[in-house]
Amino acid sequence: MGHAVAPRDPHRVQLSTGAPSIAFTSVPLALLSGALLALSFPRYGHPAVAWVALVPLIVAVAQPRTSRAHAWWLGLIAGAVYFGGTIYWTSGVMSQYGGIAWPLAAPIAGLLVAYMALFPAAWAWTTRVLVDRSGAAALAAAPFVWVATEWLRTVLFGGFPWALLGYTQTTVLPVAQLASVFGVYGVSALLVLVSVGLTRLVVGPARGRWQPAVVAAVVVTAVGALGSWRVQDSRLTREGTPLRVGLVQGNVAQDEKWDPAREEEILTRYLRLSGEAVDRGAQLVIWPESATPFYFEESPRGREVRAFARARQTWLLIGSDELAEGPPTVSYNAAFLVGPDGDTKGVYRKVHLVPFGEYVPLRWLLFFAAPLVESVSDFAAGDSVVVLPMGTTGVSTAICYEVVYPRLIRDGVLAGSQLLTTITNDAWFGRSSAPFQHFEMASMRAIEQGRYLVRAANTGISGIVDPYGRVLQASGLFTTGVFVGDVRLLQDLTIYARIGDVLAYASLAATIVALALSSGRNRPGLKPQPYID
Repeated sequence: MGHAVAPRDPHRVQLSTGAPSIAFTSVPLALLSGALLALSFPRYGHPAVAWVALVPLIVAVAQPRTSRAHAWWLGLIAGAVYFGGTIYWTSGVMSQYGGIAWPLAAPIAGLLVAYMALFPAAWAWTTRVLVDRSGAAALAAAPFVWVATEWLRTVLFGGFPWALLGYTQTTVLPVAQLASVFGVYGVSALLVLVSVGLTRLVVGPARGRWQPAVVAAVVVTAVGALGSWRVQDSRLTREGTPLRVGLVQGNVAQDEKWDPAREEEILTRYLRLSGEAVDRGAQLVIWPESATPFYFEESPRGREVRAFARARQTWLLIGSDELAEGPPTVSYNAAFLVGPDGDTKGVYRKVHLVPFGEYVPLRWLLFFAAPLVESVSDFAAGDSVVVLPMGTTGVSTAICYEVVYPRLIRDGVLAGSQLLTTITNDAWFGRSSAPFQHFEMASMRAIEQGRYLVRAANTGISGIVDPYGRVLQASGLFTTGVFVGDVRLLQDLTIYARIGDVLAYASLAATIVALALSSGRNRPGLKPQPYID
């Protein structure tokens, strides 16, 4: 007479599809989403995967039997796999250059992964809270909750906005143009919207099941059509003042950069390559981060660089450390713009330092990682973004991972930058995924700001990206060479440059309001149900 009710299994969830119940194991679903997210990024992933990456996790989180605590753990599991698969290279950096043995480097890197996983966990928990109150319809808020958590990851404790979901579409140019309106967060929201639409085809009541998928399809079609038109129009490639730039890739091994015996050889290499760039018409020559194996302004060898600029009548943008005499005496990771007369026209001091790379936060807590603490340079942070004056125009630069901060690049454009430059030393990362991820994140800044972006990297990837994200030139890894190409100095502002992260602010505000309204309230029809065997 009736069905037997099996004991409740917290790892099994019931699909409320209106059809016969289908049992799923939620933890494997979370693991699958984490793996798909990781496989959406270069070097080993593909952008197409990102469109479905969150579907398994949403399916698991949205089920009636999933508690809020369970949703949190599912998000944490997915986040651990997501970030473990995208920033796995951090342990190798600490082991090879931080003096930390592998058995200790891996757990330290794991702490960073665990921290980053807190944000997908918060997203899953918040989504579950909203579903408790409003049912499957509340999944419509999931894209905005995701954007809110990504933005928080960008700003909290200095931020570490590596591998935001929207970066997976940098090379999908029609879709990536959405960043010129809402920034990378807009692309992230679009991807989550599609995952929600696909999820609603199988989760929730049969009534209205197709509506979210139809809405997502219409939005994606509109974004793709407008993006394709923008790329084909390419107005920004015909405007502005042309400028020929040369990028020098010195390819100096990380463990040789500061060897006093290599100082003359390294400087000679950079000057020789710069001469080749000028011979090919370069008006601005760019060296990577910390290119000079000496303090540019303090060392007598800096005069050789100035003499080169005067002799070849060229502009030089070079990365070099700067020593500011105290008290106290501090060092900066800096960029110097040298004019054709050999004088320094502007200096930019890096604002966003790399934790555990350029400074050690909470040193007193890391007594167990003494070799890492002792090996890390102790730089001071600059005060603000600086636009470097180049004649009648201005250029801005981002040093290394600063380029992953959208607001920082926007500040430079609003201050008058007509060309985005970024200098970096990715030798730390070897041939891992990091250099490829880093280059695509930098390319997204060009789309957001409607500016050409030029990138000089010690060991690669150096390159030139146009205002629509098209890669005009890109070097290989661990090659020595000079790359010359034409860019344009632009003044028009994109919508995103004008409004900034309005989408992120609105998403955060909407999430807070929704949580306040949902506090302690559950929708009666969505109470946990036993699994029917």
